[in-house]
Amino acid sequence: MLMEPRSNRGNGGRAPRVCASARIDLGLGTTALEVDGNLGTARKHFMRAALTAVNSEDDDLLGRAVLGWNGLWVHENRGVVDALLVRTWRQRAMQRLPSSSQTAKRLAVRDAAEVDYGDGSVARVGRLLDEAQQTADVLLVAEALNLCHHCMLGPEHAERRLSIADELIALGATEGRRIDLLMGVVWRTVDLVLLGDPHADRAVSELERMASHPDHSATLYLVSALKVMQMIRSGHLDDAERAAAACFERGEEVGDADALGWYGAQLCSLRWYQGRSAELIPLISELVSSQTLASTNEAYLAALAVAAADAGELEEALIALRRLRGPSLSNLRPSSTWLVALFGAAIAAHELHDRDVAVEVRELLAPYAERPVMASLGVTCFGSAHYPLALAALTLGDTDGARLHLEAAIRHNQTLGNLPATRIAQRLLESHVASRADGRPTPVSCTRVDGQWQISLGTRDVRVPDWLGMRYLAVLLARPGVEVSAIELSGRPTDAGTPQPVLDGRAVLEYRHRMERLREEMADAADDDARLDRAQREYDALVDELARGHGLAGRARNFASADERARTSVQKALKRVLAKIRADDPVIGDIIGRHLVTGFVCCYRR
Repeated sequence: MLMEPRSNRGNGGRAPRVCASARIDLGLGTTALEVDGNLGTARKHFMRAALTAVNSEDDDLLGRAVLGWNGLWVHENRGVVDALLVRTWRQRAMQRLPSSSQTAKRLAVRDAAEVDYGDGSVARVGRLLDEAQQTADVLLVAEALNLCHHCMLGPEHAERRLSIADELIALGATEGRRIDLLMGVVWRTVDLVLLGDPHADRAVSELERMASHPDHSATLYLVSALKVMQMIRSGHLDDAERAAAACFERGEEVGDADALGWYGAQLCSLRWYQGRSAELIPLISELVSSQTLASTNEAYLAALAVAAADAGELEEALIALRRLRGPSLSNLRPSSTWLVALFGAAIAAHELHDRDVAVEVRELLAPYAERPVMASLGVTCFGSAHYPLALAALTLGDTDGARLHLEAAIRHNQTLGNLPATRIAQRLLESHVASRADGRPTPVSCTRVDGQWQISLGTRDVRVPDWLGMRYLAVLLARPGVEVSAIELSGRPTDAGTPQPVLDGRAVLEYRHRMERLREEMADAADDDARLDRAQREYDALVDELARGHGLAGRARNFASADERARTSVQKALKRVLAKIRADDPVIGDIIGRHLVTGFVCCYRR
């Protein structure tokens, strides 16, 4: 990294004059990246070195600074401005340096990896890896192996990834380059975790020991995320949630671009296992449009569809599922979140009775039925891929196929040590067994007994207090297949009034004008902390107010009409009583939940 440039086309071949501070920044950046593993600190040093190189027209220094700025992983520059700047400087150095120079070759590998990662491909960087392996350039080969592996995180490349990781380990051990050895072990550990290998936990422990002498912060952050995943699998969900929050703080300190995305994935899995996905709608909605997410990450659209369906917001769930699907789910780019996106699509399709999506999920997931569904580098686990395949089968009316997938999911989840996923699959299988041979549910009866309600399903029964939601449910169970409006259930009068927006157009325009002035003020107040803080607080308050006044896709929210108030009230009451039933008898609760429709019109399907 610190060798002198051999030539420079940008200044007629003359040796450029570079101040000592640029070489210092380059050295400090390399130390921060490769020795300390602090990605944020490294970026600052490499950025300063790059700015100096641009001003002095030292293209080799620029190339090496940009390589460092790119970091250890692919696609670390998520912001539009930073990404464009780094790409422009990378391509400038590539164009002006001799193609035979080491820096130019390394830049070409990095450029190919960035393009491939965005496309969900490995063609360009794979070709350059093959070329690098024909040379004696250890640094070039190591970087090509590392970058190629990162572009192959989709499930279709599992076997090939392991061989690349082993080659990187061998190269690092032979050449004595700790960072190459460490990255090789990182990738091998990730590969074993993603495969659900029974020895993956040992690999995590070995990685932690290796990254601790001396501490390599970026790697230890990954280890802490993998430990959160292990806690989730073991069923210690409260402990896992606390560990996930601490892990997020650690990722922020290290400067990892995926810190928020990983934390969100861990929370999504925790809330799904707890049956509380609806609570995450605000966070997921924010993450869907966050620039911190990788460009290939579509999993949060799937998570939004699941959370909205869980909240009974079926229209919002349908919109999120349609955004995820586009023309076809087959157009989703291969990535480390591909399996999670399909997992969420299967759940949402089942809730929305979307047969078209279920068909696509089944076709796409079938080759990976024996894989665990994991997010990113294994930071959380949603259990066996047999489970979403079971949901797809149920959506399509294939009850025998669903039963086989559920039995396989239980076995696979037990092998993974994923207790929450095992329980969910077992509960769904029990409710499946409780169904008739023709696939229709055994009739659920509901009677008053001693001031409570007794719900019966075959030989099973559960007692529920005389809650308002239970009265609504009793009406629907007594009239299976009949649609009843929320207004009728709640006994509310209809409202013929015109819905009024929470924020009118003039208010929105004034808010936006004020926000524009505040942005200018914050730019002017860069050196005045007190003034900057006041402006930032007011700006954030306006953003929150606009968010409250607008719904999904920017639609204006209206003050609730009588219909909307009835829908919300009935939905919440039914959800509360369903949670009570599920807590006392998961089988009866799941069967009712699968056949209960809520909204402006409610129904218990036959």
